[in-house]
Amino acid sequence: MTHNMYAYILIMAGVTFAIRALPLALIQKQIQNRFLKSFLYYVPYVTLAVMTFPAILHATQSPVSGGLALAAGAVSAWRGAGLFKVAVISCAVVFAAELVLSAAFML
Repeated sequence: MTHNMYAYILIMAGVTFAIRALPLALIQKQIQNRFLKSFLYYVPYVTLAVMTFPAILHATQSPVSGGLALAAGAVSAWRGAGLFKVAVISCAVVFAAELVLSAAFML
């Protein structure tokens, strides 16, 4: 059984194009449904969150330090800190947590 890589690439390109082109071709008038409009409004935010959340936990040496940084960043953002301040706080929490965890495992 031989596999034709060019056929796979062509199928992948066709599916990718269809996903993007069919909604533009089929939906001609403005969407009136409130539920569908609110759903489509939040899709980019949910996609970003779904892609970012696992990376936060797995980017550090220990998922515990990633979770602590996520919590610290969420709390500081909730209290009105800017993006730079949230990033610095999260990095500091990861650094401190990794120091504590590595010292705890050295004993």
